[in-house]
Amino acid sequence: MFLARVVGNVVSTRKNEKLTGAKLLVVEPVDFEKLKGQGKQLIAIDSVGAGEDEVVLVVQGSSARLTETTQDSPVDATIIAIVDTVDIADRQTYSKS
Repeated sequence: MFLARVVGNVVSTRKNEKLTGAKLLVVEPVDFEKLKGQGKQLIAIDSVGAGEDEVVLVVQGSSARLTETTQDSPVDATIIAIVDTVDIADRQTYSKS
């Protein structure tokens, strides 16, 4: 799992039928301290109703196909949570305002 920020979305009118109705979002992994982007963006299926600029938790690989939204679908990255806060060493590094 890793933290990422939603930076955009992908619209596709023609796709594998198992992806019909799925929301495709562009996410950028972020560091834990300042939640600063790490440069490499990827596309993830949204299973929780995330939106632009939100910090989210993403899983990849076989775990990405274990949500109700993505089960048996050809995906390799899924957003599984919207992050409210991040606390490291008794200090808050992020708080959703």
